[in-house]
Amino acid sequence: MLNLANKITLLRILMTPLVVLLLYFEGPVACILATLAFIFASLTDWADGYIARRSNMVTSMGKFLDPLADKVLICSVLIMFVKLGWAPAWVVIIIVCRELVVTGLRAIAIDEGIVLAADKFGKAKTVLQIFAIVPLALHYPLWGMDLQPLGLALLYVALVLAVVSGSNYCYDFYRNTRKQAG
Repeated sequence: MLNLANKITLLRILMTPLVVLLLYFEGPVACILATLAFIFASLTDWADGYIARRSNMVTSMGKFLDPLADKVLICSVLIMFVKLGWAPAWVVIIIVCRELVVTGLRAIAIDEGIVLAADKFGKAKTVLQIFAIVPLALHYPLWGMDLQPLGLALLYVALVLAVVSGSNYCYDFYRNTRKQAG
């Protein structure tokens, strides 16, 4: 149950407090360290999936933990950005609420024997959130370039994808439960 892929997923969850703690400290060095820790944690998402599929280690625990680890990491960092004034609260609220709704729908669907698989918009949303967080976490100009506008633009695109994919989950849940009831 606690195979290598699942241990890597757990590492992503355990990296979250480190990233958030580093963001608490003012200054470019702490932001660079937080960004590097976030990038490392994000790369574990690819690594755990690759190892699980290649080594035939796909488990129910991994299917549960992997999306949870993504949500814990990304939502924690986005909430920290709101506290720091680096991201608009309304954007983060919508993204976090979408994650809670989708997680709730998936739990209900599983209980009903329905699988709500991630769609291409949900996967793209996660990738865009990661790509938005990196320049936002750097925060201070790097080599004379202010990356904040790029990070915010990517975050807004991720927001649109979050709403689209969240709507798709809601529709799929509705359609599958009606089909099952009917």
